[in-house]
Amino acid sequence: MTRKTPGGRSLSARLRTAKGRSPQSQRWLERQLNDPYVQAARAQGWRSRAAFKLVELDEKFHLLKPGARVVDLGCAPGGWTQVAMRKAGEQGRVVGLDLLPVDPVPGATILQGDFQDAEAERQVEAALGGQADLVLSDMAPNTTGHAATDHLRIMALAELALDFALRVLAPGGAFVAKVFQGGSEKAFLDTLKQRFAQVRHAKPPASRKDSAELYVVATGFKGTQP
Repeated sequence: MTRKTPGGRSLSARLRTAKGRSPQSQRWLERQLNDPYVQAARAQGWRSRAAFKLVELDEKFHLLKPGARVVDLGCAPGGWTQVAMRKAGEQGRVVGLDLLPVDPVPGATILQGDFQDAEAERQVEAALGGQADLVLSDMAPNTTGHAATDHLRIMALAELALDFALRVLAPGGAFVAKVFQGGSEKAFLDTLKQRFAQVRHAKPPASRKDSAELYVVATGFKGTQP
């Protein structure tokens, strides 16, 4: 099958099966080789194809503005941080936080730690030099293959990310988090609708069709409640 990259170039390739390679590994390698977003990410200097998801979400919802203060939770390998930095520009402040070490992203601050820890939150706020305009979470747990379990796990992550966002966002700010199809939990959505002016779901074109992922996009943060 021939596919076109986001840049328009046709691409089609099959890998010769290597001795000892499992069928699953073979399929994954072929998908990577033929994935137009993987090829385009390499050509454009993004660290992962996931960068295009944020690019596309930003094109639709206008989330990233010059001079913005942005937090990227679970930022490894750094693709979303790269996008945020390029959009925010030299006057912006972008902070990436992850449990794993992440290679530096020019212009951004990369921190290693758990966003649930008070010290990590303090470091994020210090690096921002103020409240955030946007909190991003592309975090997802390791999947089990059991849809209900995976849904509960990612919703737990999204809820923790939202708790963080509610503490650090400036009025008018925005929050983006990955969830899985099956509907966001009612309590999660209720909180979002209470605290933000608008809440929407989106599946960017870069998200693989066979993936259950969706993104919840909440804009117009109403500020800290008394």
